[in-house]
This record gives sequence, structure tokens and C-alpha cells, in this order.
Amino acid sequence: MEPPLVIEHRDALIYMLCEAAELEHAICCQYLYAGFSLKQGDDDSLDHRQKRAVDKWRRTVFEVAAQEMLHLATVNNLLSAIGAAPRVGRPNLPASGRHYPAAIQLALVPFSERALRHFLYLERPEGISLKDAEGFEAMREAEPLMSAEDIVPRPQEFATIGHLYRSIEEGFRHLVERHGEDWLFIGPPKAQARPETFRWDDLVPVTDLSSARAAIEVVVEQGEGSRGHWRDSHYGMFLEVLGEFLTLRREDPTFEPALPVQPAAARLPVDATPALLVSDPITARVLDAFNVTYEVVLYLLAHYFGHHEGTTDAEIEAVADVAVTLMITVLMPLGNAVTQMPIGPEHPGATAGPSFEIFYGSGYLLPHKRAAWILIHERLLEVGAFLGHLVEKGGPAELGGVRDAVGKAAARLELEMPVLAQREITAPRAWVGTTRRH
Repeated sequence: MEPPLVIEHRDALIYMLCEAAELEHAICCQYLYAGFSLKQGDDDSLDHRQKRAVDKWRRTVFEVAAQEMLHLATVNNLLSAIGAAPRVGRPNLPASGRHYPAAIQLALVPFSERALRHFLYLERPEGISLKDAEGFEAMREAEPLMSAEDIVPRPQEFATIGHLYRSIEEGFRHLVERHGEDWLFIGPPKAQARPETFRWDDLVPVTDLSSARAAIEVVVEQGEGSRGHWRDSHYGMFLEVLGEFLTLRREDPTFEPALPVQPAAARLPVDATPALLVSDPITARVLDAFNVTYEVVLYLLAHYFGHHEGTTDAEIEAVADVAVTLMITVLMPLGNAVTQMPIGPEHPGATAGPSFEIFYGSGYLLPHKRAAWILIHERLLEVGAFLGHLVEKGGPAELGGVRDAVGKAAARLELEMPVLAQREITAPRAWVGTTRRH
């Protein structure tokens, strides 16, 4: 077992927690992309047995992705508990080892043996030696370890994600031992995400060392499993899927469970180079709608964990409710839609997938309550108008229902802040040419 990393002060603990948050977020996007890339059950290229397997794999991948969202919420509970701002931002994908240990490379990959082997590498328990999938080799040298003399936090080389969390747990224990719980746990308990809010029974509010350890234990057990027992962990679940996939592929070498999805972005990110850029104008705009809605979800999550102390329980409940609603009723159907849409004539037969593009490197924290609600509501009205424009321009038929879901999300915010109902946007003439409310 690897020795814990050095965490000698609060800032180093915050740094490592932010690194964990970015990792959970990026890994979740990888899993969602792989899940979206799987063929739907009515695909004629699959026989009955293959369809059942693919449906099961989709449920498994999305279940793991949902638990990664839980882990992101857990890490933000840990950050909030020690007085830090939430971290819901991350580098764009693909991401090299600049932000993480040299061995960790992250990219959007459609469901395949390569994707599954990469997921197993990320989720492997301590003590299990695995090589990453082809194309994910380390691109630089490992960082030297921090020493007890350092005051500036910086990346450290953790061997596995479990090693990272075990080091974070030891950092909590060490700082409490040196300074006491009252010194370390200075964040407001009201800012903690609770199971009833996000409907995650395993979400642990963090207020002291015992609850911090319990929260970390949930993350480690779900990812790599408890010591020596990984069958029901992410590692075990992906190992089972890989075995089933290889069995079906041996029986039928032509078996292909994924759509012809290729990682492609609507525009060139400032901090990453996508494999392809989408040239089909409708596909690019549907991707834009997905990414702007994704941006709104990040604003909502950051506002939830970093909300103003004057925020009421009903208001913060509405913020969480709208975030979850947008994930289910907007991001899911848009993610499914783009996997059926062409990248462009330069890539015949290839379809796009959700690109999870980050537009800028902010932490998405909106510190002023009234302004935050207005900005989020305004952005939802803009997305609704934009989706209406896409429907008129011949976009997928399901965009009409997605537009209505966006309007309902905006209306949910208005219930708690009635002034929002009086606000209008004037959509650009290139969209609809008229003044519209949601």
C-alpha cells in the first residue's frame, strides 16, 4: 500500500480536495459519454440477446456515472466543511497529466473494450497492478513529492484514486490531531448537501472528523471497494461488463454495441485539443444547447454549495431541484440526440456525442444571491428560445419537449423569487426575431 501524501496545512488539504473534485467531475463525463454512445434497444443491428446486454451495460454505466456525481457532491461537502469554496469546474477534455499525476489521462471515448479497460485502470483498487488502455500513456515525468517544509500546495503523485482519498482522510486526521476539530471544521453546516435534497441516500453531511471519514469511506467503497471486496464497486461492475462484452464479441466478431460516435467539439476549447470539430450546423447548435445547459447546471451546483447565508431552505431546495431536473429532462435527451447526428460531410457515417465543453476556467461560483438567480434564470430563457429556433430550423423533433422542460425549470425558480416572472429577454433576430418569455 502506498504511503499517504503530505498534507501539513489547510491549503494543501483544499488543493487535494479540489483535485479530487475535478477528477470526479471529469471521470463522470467520461462515463456519461460512453453510456450515451451505446445503441438503443430498438437498433436493428443487434439480436435479442445483444440488445438485453447493451441495455444492461447502459444502466450500469449510468449508475456508475450517477455515483460519480454523488462523489463530486461529497467532495464539495468536505470543501465546504473546512471553509473553502465549492469546486465544480475542471479542465476541458481530453486532459493530460498537467492537472493530475502523469499516469492519469482523461478523454471522451465511446463504449468499447478500450474504454472499459481505461475505466478499470482509473477505478482499480490499491494493490492491483494494471496498465491503462492504449493511447492513455503518461505524457510527462512524475512530480516530486511535497515535504513537510513546503507551504505552497502543488500536484502530488497518487498511485490510485483510492490512494488520493486515503491521503485526504489522513490529512483530515492529522490536522485535527494538531489543531482540533473546531479549528478545522469552520464551514456552516447549512451549506452541506443532504441525502433528501439530491435523493442520494449515501450522501454524508460533513461537520466533524467522524463524518468526514464516513463520507470518504463511501467514495472509496463505491469506487474500488472496501479492503479486498470490490465485486460491487465500480471496478467490479466494469470488470463484469468487460467479461460479458468479450464473450459476445468472441461469439460474433462483428458485434458492435456502440453507435459510430467520435469525440468532437462544437468549437476549439482554449485548454484542450479535441480530435474533431463539428461542421454540421444543426449538430453544432444542438451541442451548443447541451453545453450551455450543462453550464447552467454547474452554476446551480456552485450556488448550492456556496450560497449566501441569507438563502432560505425553500430557495436552496429549488436550486437543487432545478439542477437535478435539468440533468434528467434536458441533458439526457440532448445527449441522446447528438449521438444520432452527423459530425459533418468530412466524416461520413460518424456521429457526434455530448462534448461537455467548458467555456472558461471559472469556478462557476455566483456570490450574490439575487444576481445569481437572475443570471441563471436569464440563461434558461435564452436556452429555451435557442431550442425553439432549432426546432424551426429542422432540428430533431424531441427538441420541442426539451424546450418545454427548460421553461418548466425557469418557472420553478420563479416560484421562490417572483420578480423573475417579470423579466423578459429579447432573443437575437437570428434566432426568432421577437421578444419572448419562457
